[in-house]
Amino acid sequence: MNVVTQTRTALMMGAILALPVMAAAQPGVPMVPEVPMVPGIPTTPMVPMMPLPPLPPALLDFEMPGMPLLPEIPLLPEMPDISGALASAHEALAMVQGVAPDRAAREAQAEQRRAEAERRRETEARQRIDESYQRGQEALERRAWARAVDAFTRVTDAQNSSRVDAALYWKAYALDKLNQQADALTAVQDLIKRFPQSRWLSDARALELQVRQNAGQAPRPENESDEELKLLAIQGLQHSDPEQAVPMLEKLLAGTASPQLKSRALFVLAQSNSPRARQVLTAVAKGGSNPDVQRRAIQYLGTHGSRENRAILAEIYGGTSDVDIKRQILRSFMVAGDKERVLAAANTEKVPELRQDAVRLLGSMGAREELWQMYQKESAVDVKRQILQALFVAGEAARLIDVATTEQNPELRRRAVQHLGTMGRTKTGDALAGIYAKESEADIKRLVINSLYVQNNPDALVAIARKESDPALKRELVSKLSLMTKSKVAMDYLMEILNK
Repeated sequence: MNVVTQTRTALMMGAILALPVMAAAQPGVPMVPEVPMVPGIPTTPMVPMMPLPPLPPALLDFEMPGMPLLPEIPLLPEMPDISGALASAHEALAMVQGVAPDRAAREAQAEQRRAEAERRRETEARQRIDESYQRGQEALERRAWARAVDAFTRVTDAQNSSRVDAALYWKAYALDKLNQQADALTAVQDLIKRFPQSRWLSDARALELQVRQNAGQAPRPENESDEELKLLAIQGLQHSDPEQAVPMLEKLLAGTASPQLKSRALFVLAQSNSPRARQVLTAVAKGGSNPDVQRRAIQYLGTHGSRENRAILAEIYGGTSDVDIKRQILRSFMVAGDKERVLAAANTEKVPELRQDAVRLLGSMGAREELWQMYQKESAVDVKRQILQALFVAGEAARLIDVATTEQNPELRRRAVQHLGTMGRTKTGDALAGIYAKESEADIKRLVINSLYVQNNPDALVAIARKESDPALKRELVSKLSLMTKSKVAMDYLMEILNK
């Protein structure tokens, strides 16, 4: 065997022997554990070695043929990232199959929650503005001028306020009464400059003239007595010849009188059977004055809700796009008992806010059957929620029980259960217990438990607790019963648990 052959053979044998060591050294390859020696086995005596015969020369001169080198494997091209395309394809396939993907559903739900939260914030902000404006009006009637200024300032400073022009007018009016004519002029001029198309513009110009006349003069307390005398005179006109007083009242409505005085003038006009008085009141209600006076005229038309007055209100409703005016007309229809026109608005009004207002008014008018018919035809969840509220106001427990047991929408079922809980245990206690027995959703069962607790209905709670096998619901029941310390039924059941 030549030197090259011996060297090659030695290298191959070394590589073969080194394979287990190399495998053990590689990370992630577990070592084979040693097999423990079996104790107690005696040593086998050594067998004498026999000499092996020498290998034949042919084997010793054998040379292993050289292994050809493998061709170099080219690198695979880098695969493009197709995860986004696969996700889009998956979503498209899901949409074709009618199954919305989880991510799209979650995003849609999140967007819906954000939209609802934004609507709630806008509604709450508008309510705060309306409350501040109303407090300002009440302060004017009490002649609490400083409080009126503060209230109207909150209205003018509020974001997205729709009553800035009206608040600026009454703020200037109150400042003039406080003999702060400079500030009053600033407010009224701000109104004229910022709102050149406002319906308060003519009132503002008249007030500006009055403030300028009072500027630099000493306080004149006789103004207050003049106001009082005018109020007394208007009250007297209710029993005298209204036709003779109509021109005077019309002039008063066009001037800078206080809200209280203008309201009393409208009241006199509404009481009158004079054609001229009705003509003036109708003109004001159609927008012939500032919005505050218009709303008050609409209110009086509803209070004295004759057929002619209701026809006038319907005409105004159909000819305006002002949501506040329409809302006041709906309230006037409710005061006048005009259920048909309120129902028509609830069914056909395009503005969701006004539809919901009409539904609430139907509840106050006791329109149970009309509301139930609407609920069965309605598809908008927000409107259905308002109908449930109206049914609750109307005391319609039977329909609410139907919704709580048959409605497919869990949110509406929950709302019905909540209303039933506040309607008294004599009226709805047994129905709530029956709903609990048939209900499969734990959240609604908890609402039933809470409703029975609100009703102070320990008998139903104990009866349910005896049959309940769900540990979490059982704890909820016992927790509510533990708070009803004045109930013998509840305390006896708790002692029963303790004695087990």
